[in-house]
Amino acid sequence: MYSQRLTEFTKEHSDVFAAAVCGVLLLLGAFALHLGWLGWALLLLPAAYVIGGYESAREGLTTLFKEKELDVDLLMIVAALGAAGLGLWQREYHLIIDGAILILIFAISGALEGYAMRRTERSIRSLMSLTPDIAMVLRQGREEEVSISQLKVGDEIVVKPGELIPTDAVIVSGYSTINQAAITGESLPIEKTVGEEVFAGTLNGYGALKLKVHQPPESSLIQRVIKLVEQAQTEEPPSQQFIEKFERSYARFIVIAGILLATLPPFLLGWDWETTIYRALTFLVVASPCALMAAIMPTLLSGIANGARQGILFKNGSQLEMMGKVRAIAFDKTGTLTTGIVQLFQVIPAGNYSQADVLKVAATVESVSEHAIGKAIVQAAADLNWVSAVEVQAIPGQGILGINKDQQVIVGNAAFVQKYVTNLPEDLQKSASVLEQQGKTVVWVAQGGIGRGGDGEMGGQREKENSKFNTLSPTPPLFHSPTPPPFEVIGLIAIADEVRAEAAATIARLKALGVEQIVMLTGDNQRTADSVAQAVGINQVYAELLPEEKLDVIRRLQEQYETVAMVGDGINDAPALAQASVGIAMGVAGSDVALETADIILMADRLEKLAVAMRLGKRAHSIVKQNIAVALSFIILLLVGNFLGNINLPLGVIGHEGSTVLVTLSGLRLLK
Repeated sequence: MYSQRLTEFTKEHSDVFAAAVCGVLLLLGAFALHLGWLGWALLLLPAAYVIGGYESAREGLTTLFKEKELDVDLLMIVAALGAAGLGLWQREYHLIIDGAILILIFAISGALEGYAMRRTERSIRSLMSLTPDIAMVLRQGREEEVSISQLKVGDEIVVKPGELIPTDAVIVSGYSTINQAAITGESLPIEKTVGEEVFAGTLNGYGALKLKVHQPPESSLIQRVIKLVEQAQTEEPPSQQFIEKFERSYARFIVIAGILLATLPPFLLGWDWETTIYRALTFLVVASPCALMAAIMPTLLSGIANGARQGILFKNGSQLEMMGKVRAIAFDKTGTLTTGIVQLFQVIPAGNYSQADVLKVAATVESVSEHAIGKAIVQAAADLNWVSAVEVQAIPGQGILGINKDQQVIVGNAAFVQKYVTNLPEDLQKSASVLEQQGKTVVWVAQGGIGRGGDGEMGGQREKENSKFNTLSPTPPLFHSPTPPPFEVIGLIAIADEVRAEAAATIARLKALGVEQIVMLTGDNQRTADSVAQAVGINQVYAELLPEEKLDVIRRLQEQYETVAMVGDGINDAPALAQASVGIAMGVAGSDVALETADIILMADRLEKLAVAMRLGKRAHSIVKQNIAVALSFIILLLVGNFLGNINLPLGVIGHEGSTVLVTLSGLRLLK
């Protein structure tokens, strides 16, 4: 075991060992040359070339022969070998040492860059090595140890105090506190009890829990995070792609310029050949864009790692860059600016119907809905006697409809219900207006069809097998009959959704960070939307929107502000999230579609992290610009110094590689 770990450590840090051995051989070779031991010097110094420059030569030649492109690695090797060849030709053996110094500093620079990248990767990977390899599954009343990969939906697992949660699951027995810091960035443990979801990789507190697996382990939140982070590490932002394309053309330019510098000065400027070739070799070193290449990715990867530690998941570096340029932000209301944990506030029946009648009718269709409003209605009707509807169709942003006991049921906003009901009762309209002014969401309930009792009777019982949800039919048959039966409003339901405590402060911070326009987009009615917007400090509100209308608003904002972010959590937000320059989803409340569509995920649904993400983006953008400026400044200074003859090869190497290390370390500032 020890030897295996040592082998893995040596392999991972091979660049460090190569640089160290190269340095030792260089010192010994220089010492031998100083003592006049030419044979030993000509043995030790070439060994330093081989060990220190092997990896760069291999990568450079691979790029040359496979991709037909030149890169900076090959330029460094050519410059070092040119110095050695010139030293042997002129019997100026100190030039061999100069070339070896070039190899050494290049190797040290590569080792430092490798260390920086490994540190960034470790910061990210530390979030990923959280799930245990095994789980304790209950089989026939006995605990059985199984691999995580063997878990199936429906399995019941036992998690004891102090153990890690092995996979996403729902608590079926027990009560405990769960430390979710590694996943969501929350600093304090969260209380969890029966019916609540727990996530893989989180730490169980003091209570023993029995959990039920409700989705395959590979679909758990942490596994999705791992995939997204791996994707973020492999995808290159546009700025990095531009720099790499620039490097290839620039490398060809350097080679051509180097050849001209090595041949023309003796004829045009009267330089001797030794000086000419030496300066041409120095030019190859100082003009190479190593620092420019290191100016971007270390910074962006550090920013991604920093965000991940704080519960902000950037799917790729380009979105971190883009976040710093956002000029306008659009917010969804329910589940984003509000908690999304809605509760039933009031039920107002119509005519001879009772509150129970209204709740039961609404629950028949809402029982198959995943919307927060539907869940609140079903929870309120839990103790009543009702059965689920069939042929249910959800219309995003409007409502839901279905068939129950030969009744056609409609639940939704006023505009949606009015498609089927000619006139809404005046007394209910007045009540709805008052409730909406208070910031409540009003849901109308209507039904129609044969079998409806005139005095509030709910109709006869349907067979049990027909009570199950069968399909999300796009065309419920009774709703499209040639002579549709009359519909009747039986009441309305007021839902209260609490505004997030941090919403107002977040909006204020975003404005302070320079966001020029902040708007709210919602499918809710105008009065409710205005009430929430006023509470959080948003002046521009777009209400009663369908998903495609949210998309249109984002497009109009992009025409005016160019870089626009969209923050949402639901299926109806997915088109707008995809259209926005930066799509941001709430990680816990967000639907799978929203999470897949978004570019950035706030893992703990903590809205204040949005300002943190923007500050990270702005800082990353600023550091990248600083790094590029430093890299270009060093290149220009070294080129001028080389042309004027004020620097030699070792000094050029130190300046060139020093600038590369400097911008790399500068990028790592974002790890703090």
